Amino acid sequence: MNHPFTIYVDADACPVAIKEIIFRTAKRLSINTVLVANGGMQIPSSKFIQLITVRHGADVADDRIIDMIWPGDLVVTGDIPLAARVVENEGIAIGTHGELYDDASVHSRLATRNLMEQLRSAGMDTTGPKPLDNKHIQAFANQLDRSVTRLRKGGNKA
Repeated sequence: MNHPFTIYVDADACPVAIKEIIFRTAKRLSINTVLVANGGMQIPSSKFIQLITVRHGADVADDRIIDMIWPGDLVVTGDIPLAARVVENEGIAIGTHGELYDDASVHSRLATRNLMEQLRSAGMDTTGPKPLDNKHIQAFANQLDRSVTRLRKGGNKA
């Protein structure tokens, strides 16, 4: 069966537990999945899973993902600026903690991220994102399942 969407993964910072869920989903449902990374990594042998290695540099992997996506493609990323670019290009972005980014939520998260970056550069000690735990892994698995189900039914919005 031919699927009208692809899953793209911003793979360098993607936790192993999240990649394993994506791999299982890709193989079980025969969904083309492309990991984009600055370095090599192990991926399962599957005609549905591909690794694209790009050169090191700021936003090189992000730019490659944006160049490849079509409206309705799904992108997994922990990178808020990339998620914003995906949403602007009519893709679906899911965070590694299970967040579904839409136009409103991604811009709010981007504003918060920028504020925290300004505070850190001014010398304020801020906390980073919470470490990935079983609750986040389950939230991600649930969101991926909901998004893929909608996309397979022909909806271009997750």
